Amino acid sequence: MADWQKITGGITAPRGYQAAGITAGLKPSGLPDLALIFSEVEAIAAGVFTTSQVKAACVEYCRQRLQAKHSARAILCNAGQANAATGTQGYLDTLETALAVGQALNISSESVLVASTGVIGQRIKMDALRSGIPKVVAALSETGSDAAGGAIITTDLVTKSIALETTISERPVRIGGIAKGSGMIHPNMATMLAFVTCDAVVSPALWQQMLARAADRSFNSITVDGDTSTNDSLIALANGQSRTPAITELGAEAEKLEAMLTAVCQHLAKAIARDGEGATCLIEVEVTGAHDELSARQIAKTIAGSSLVKSAIFGRDPNWGRIAAAAGRAGVPFEQENLQIKLGNFLMLKNGQPLQFDRAAASAYLKKATAGAYLQQDTVLISVNVGNGHGSGKAWGCDLSYDYVRINAEYTT
Repeated sequence: MADWQKITGGITAPRGYQAAGITAGLKPSGLPDLALIFSEVEAIAAGVFTTSQVKAACVEYCRQRLQAKHSARAILCNAGQANAATGTQGYLDTLETALAVGQALNISSESVLVASTGVIGQRIKMDALRSGIPKVVAALSETGSDAAGGAIITTDLVTKSIALETTISERPVRIGGIAKGSGMIHPNMATMLAFVTCDAVVSPALWQQMLARAADRSFNSITVDGDTSTNDSLIALANGQSRTPAITELGAEAEKLEAMLTAVCQHLAKAIARDGEGATCLIEVEVTGAHDELSARQIAKTIAGSSLVKSAIFGRDPNWGRIAAAAGRAGVPFEQENLQIKLGNFLMLKNGQPLQFDRAAASAYLKKATAGAYLQQDTVLISVNVGNGHGSGKAWGCDLSYDYVRINAEYTT
């Protein structure tokens, strides 16, 4: 049983944080498009970013900031323009953004991190941003998580938010998070952004290590369409306002904090996969019997990302052969005679041998997901065993529908 409980408040649930989201005129739709997260004190900061060779200006900026200084107080995110592949001027726009936020908050610009999402190749609308920054600062609130979550989305149909609480050294410790993402999702740390706040006291090196491991078990284990964004950013702040003793090394308290951080990231990651562009269901793939966890996750993500598997699930076709083919090309050695595949409770392949199963009932199981991708119970479960190893891992994705092509064919038109 999890050693924490779900609470309300999202990214402002941890002590000492405020957030806001406003309409600054960055999106042509007129919807909210500028979000700000603010810690009342300097917070330890960690980040995991896209591994794409084409990186947005905000990614380069945040990487440099976090290498020079492992702390921050504010994260500003604009939606509408990705500010990726925008050359020198795009980077100068990011520097100006950080400076303007710092001045509006009366803090150093070095304590400001920046994220962007939207159309690649488009610079931020700086006139709108300049006028919007004082407004978003004025809107900061201890209950502003929902507003911030709504201001970072683009093609998302729903906002993504979570907050959890546990006890460390007899004091409550909270972690909250918001995220955006619906298409261009195949993180290698898509367009994917996630921001996490925590009120524990933790050393910079340990916080970065925790975040990297949590990312591998969450955001790096989801896929919607196989495309990695130029703007992927996962940023986490820990401001120490829980007043717990400092966590500086591995141990029981560090393990508890990391487990809760991973749970927050996994909730947000699954919400992104569930909200995949055009999706009608969430797919969860669990692989067991691999040599190690990394191998299991690699097989699971290959299956979850297979266009043929995703198309079959959308068509409610229990075609287990596509699952077997995807597992086989994942680049992980295993013996074919050990392969076992289950779809929900339907065992289809055992010890490498096909089994008789009720195809109509299996198709009906897949049809249960047609109610929509936002209900937690509407999840297609694929279980694969590849041997007798101790490695297990999960990945999440969604089905591939006609609407995915329509949404992306019309994205800039």
